Amino acid sequence: MDDRKPAEGRADEVLNRQCFCITLERDALRAAIRAEAGDADLTDVLLARRPHLFSDTPVFLANRDLTAMLEVVGAIEAAAATPPYQRAVLAWAPQIAHADFGLRGVFMGYDFHPGAAGPRLIEINTTAGGAFLNALLARAQSACCAEAQEALSTVGEGAGVFEGAVWDMFLEEWTLQRGAGRPISIAIVDNQPGEQYLYPEFLLAKALFERRGLDAVVADPAELEYSGGKLLYDGREISLVYNRLIDFALETEGHRALRDANRNGAVVVTPNPRNHALLADKRNLTLLCDGEALDDLRIANHQRQALLRATPRTVLVEAGNADALWMARKRYFL
Repeated sequence: MDDRKPAEGRADEVLNRQCFCITLERDALRAAIRAEAGDADLTDVLLARRPHLFSDTPVFLANRDLTAMLEVVGAIEAAAATPPYQRAVLAWAPQIAHADFGLRGVFMGYDFHPGAAGPRLIEINTTAGGAFLNALLARAQSACCAEAQEALSTVGEGAGVFEGAVWDMFLEEWTLQRGAGRPISIAIVDNQPGEQYLYPEFLLAKALFERRGLDAVVADPAELEYSGGKLLYDGREISLVYNRLIDFALETEGHRALRDANRNGAVVVTPNPRNHALLADKRNLTLLCDGEALDDLRIANHQRQALLRATPRTVLVEAGNADALWMARKRYFL
């Protein structure tokens, strides 16, 4: 890094443009993942098959951009809590999403594109991955300049409290539906989980839940059985499901057991179909970018303005406009 100071421009821009001295300590990362996952051989094989799972250098984010993103997240969740918004989005949602178990959904992902005019919302994601991996990454990071040390100073603190925050989040989901107690078992569910690119994260999540005393499994939904009012895996009752499926309405035949258990409230599923319908359905963006639609929601004016600044104009593709949109496709992200 050269001698110019961040004061000559935004600190994040200067670091992103000139700082290449922060590198990933891969040996430290592998050691941390082996310790967390509890299976050294398997973890080494997984990392060898995923050489680009971690970047060697970070991207720096300005505090003001982070603040702007958090304001947008708050505005989205405030909008999603209003009856007019829920009526509008549930009108195009599958029937299974109408069941309200009072859950918020764990690890909601809000994807932004940073730019000169501030961050713009790209999508909302109920199956966001990477949190467990990034917590490990923070512990394996090193730096060799004062600016980078300052930027990373809060990351280590966050990694230190990560496990407690994750556990509290899952407990909150449990309490919102069950009211008291705690789960005794959890299934981390995805199709062919061992073949998923983020399978190492599933192992880290499993280890975390086991440290908290849960019977934890990583499972394909086809391995689950709904019988006697209980969701079962290999004969063991599952009380909580950490859902990583992209079949948001659980419509696939192989997801029948999970679908029936969710519909009947036999298991706490998070995120569940309603979480996706209220927050992550791409069609919802047509409301979040529409000033008149936002007026009907009666959210705070600063939240309305945050949504209008951050949400790109979004248009539904329908039979009547499909040809015109296709002809002008270079102007759109489809």
